[in-house]
Amino acid sequence: MNDQVSYDVVVIGGGPVGENAADYAIRGSDRTAVIVEHELVGGECSYWACMPSKALLGPGAALEAVRALPGAAERVTDARPDRDALLAWRNTVTSSRDDSSQVEWATGAGIDVLRGHVRLDGPRQVRVGEQLVHARQAVVIATGSVATIPPNPGLREALPWTSRDATNIVDVPGSLLIVGGGVVACEAATWLCDLGATVTMAVRGDRLLPKTEPFVSERVAAGLAERGVDTRFSTTLSSVDRPDAADTGYGRIHGGSARVVFDDGAELTVDEILVAAGRSPATADLGLSSIGLEDKGPIGVDDQLTVPDHPWLYAVGDVNGRVALTHMGKYQARVAGKVIAARAGNGDIDDARYFASSDHDAVPQVVFTRPEMAAVGLTEAQARDRGLEVRVLESDISVAGSYLLGPDYSGHAKLVVDDARGVLLGATFVGAQTGELVHSATVAIVGQVPLDRLWHAVPSYPTVSEVWLRLLDQAH
Repeated sequence: MNDQVSYDVVVIGGGPVGENAADYAIRGSDRTAVIVEHELVGGECSYWACMPSKALLGPGAALEAVRALPGAAERVTDARPDRDALLAWRNTVTSSRDDSSQVEWATGAGIDVLRGHVRLDGPRQVRVGEQLVHARQAVVIATGSVATIPPNPGLREALPWTSRDATNIVDVPGSLLIVGGGVVACEAATWLCDLGATVTMAVRGDRLLPKTEPFVSERVAAGLAERGVDTRFSTTLSSVDRPDAADTGYGRIHGGSARVVFDDGAELTVDEILVAAGRSPATADLGLSSIGLEDKGPIGVDDQLTVPDHPWLYAVGDVNGRVALTHMGKYQARVAGKVIAARAGNGDIDDARYFASSDHDAVPQVVFTRPEMAAVGLTEAQARDRGLEVRVLESDISVAGSYLLGPDYSGHAKLVVDDARGVLLGATFVGAQTGELVHSATVAIVGQVPLDRLWHAVPSYPTVSEVWLRLLDQAH
């Protein structure tokens, strides 16, 4: 067994969340940090989630934007992206799952990298294989989450795709069933249609993207239907039969065809099944019981991302169950890193910068379907469920800036206002390029900018952001 080694900060998990936590904890100091990762440094987002999914979605969106404009549309000879070029672009974006550049960044930032399976081994102690690593100041858990496969009869035995297969697609199935109706399901359905697959979606609930405003669900469902997606709502799988399922590797069709029977007795035979039915915190086999915590489920934290009764232990990102979005995990990591640094220097940690607050009610998100959806804060239903008196400002996006994106542009926007305080609680936009609108709404919500003051924030002409004028005029 190797001798024990010590660092000021030990980070378990080398995704962007863990990288940020390590960086902010030691930046500008002589403190030391190590990231421990059993897969690829850069994590889920870099190789299996955000980056490859957006790489796969971009060319189809670009083609649609070109086809919307007279003078450009006439030059488009094929409505679908080139399959080989698209997959090659995805490989470029993910560095073909080569993490050497990420490791180089870490070492350049003064962060060591250890490879291997890691388990906690008591307070401030982790074991990486046979190596014992001691943390003088802090241990940060940033292990993310893993795809969940529901216990429908025969589904797990069929070796279905998860999001990792979909984003690392090699073999494009002729027909595919997507189980789920959330972000991963809707985005994957979009790029799989671009690649020529025939897509069916089985959605347990009665609408897509159920945490968003209802008009989002309607417009995204309509957009998928236009691309030929058959969406079946209030549907579950009674059984799946795939006798020759085989683990052929990421993104390759896992054996022969699968026969699916739904709860209403309908049957469907497909080349592949993609399960996009949620994710669970990756806490199994971390040795949490060695410090008195449960060995499964999310790791609870306070707003300084510290685990209660364990002042040396932090959990950031998906693993703590607060918000499962990369950008919010990175935000938490920055807060945790600053807290660790301040505590190491015996500094004051009562300032607002040392408390995560935006991951409660100011969470922005963009869903890169067509049409695109962008939202931040509370929906109208969420606000009313809290007993708040709200005003709704709502408008189709029909301004000069949107018309210039194409004469058939279609979009919609909605603001949810706290009537008592006159500030924004939430904002939702649907339509091409609306992802670029959400940050202004995020700033308004986080800054609690009064609507009377926000009215004086003049959008540039001619841009899609002119819709803010249409919305705010309703407030007066």
